[in-house]
Amino acid sequence: MYARSDADPTCLIRLSFPETDSPRSGGNPISPCIRRRYSEDGMYDPIEMAKATKEVVCRGDRRKYYRFRPARFYGGIATADCVGCCLRCVYCWSWREVENPERIGEWRSPEQVASTLVGIAERKRYRRLRISGNEPTIGREHLTQVLSRTPKDLLFILETNGILLGADPEYAEDLSRFPNLHVRVSLKGTCEEEFSRLTGAVPEGFQLQLKALENLLPRNVRAHPACMTSFSPPEKIAALKKRLRSIHPSFADFEVEELILYPAVAERIRKLGLPYHAAHRPDRIPPEQV
Repeated sequence: MYARSDADPTCLIRLSFPETDSPRSGGNPISPCIRRRYSEDGMYDPIEMAKATKEVVCRGDRRKYYRFRPARFYGGIATADCVGCCLRCVYCWSWREVENPERIGEWRSPEQVASTLVGIAERKRYRRLRISGNEPTIGREHLTQVLSRTPKDLLFILETNGILLGADPEYAEDLSRFPNLHVRVSLKGTCEEEFSRLTGAVPEGFQLQLKALENLLPRNVRAHPACMTSFSPPEKIAALKKRLRSIHPSFADFEVEELILYPAVAERIRKLGLPYHAAHRPDRIPPEQV
């Protein structure tokens, strides 16, 4: 993994990954099955990471979850927080769950997840559901069964990094069966270099994120891109808009994500010495980002 030097932001510096207390882990021990997916240079293939993670967080059609909750986002949404991700974003607010999937969460069937989400929505009078927390596309059978048990009059927002949807067009085809689904593809930076710097993954992973949008579009799956821009200069943002416009004109007007300085996130960013130009306290998130 590489990050910007405090002394010279134009210079990339190498970050090591000891067994514990890595800058990215915030001092938490990293799961052995996850650590094996890092190469000697500290990087990893997100597809291989997804495979390793699936072995831990999926059993048949069941998956691990660590929380169910109502949330204020999207004007109010019932949320299931799953365990397990194929990326290691430095600004992730659920890092503990990402790095330690064996130790965290409880097994839930698709029926349990769907019924719990619908129950929250009914109590709070919400019209939206989502799976969030980590990466919901890990475990296709589980996800599609949850979707099949979701009432069609409730909008289901799939928040994903898009890696697995970009790698497999048939996954996008599977999702086309659900008319109440909307996919939010969260881009980790504006280009390959930023993606690798922010996630620690090989740069080619960014192309899979864009490919997810390309795979969803012709299959009539409603989708839109979001992008973390807090670490991006204006010229990189402009270049991303051009790339997204080439996929679909509406994608150039992407949803802006900005850094939220939860205490653990702020400490991780400080240790890495990553410069950023926009950030918000958790209690002062702009209304347009809620």
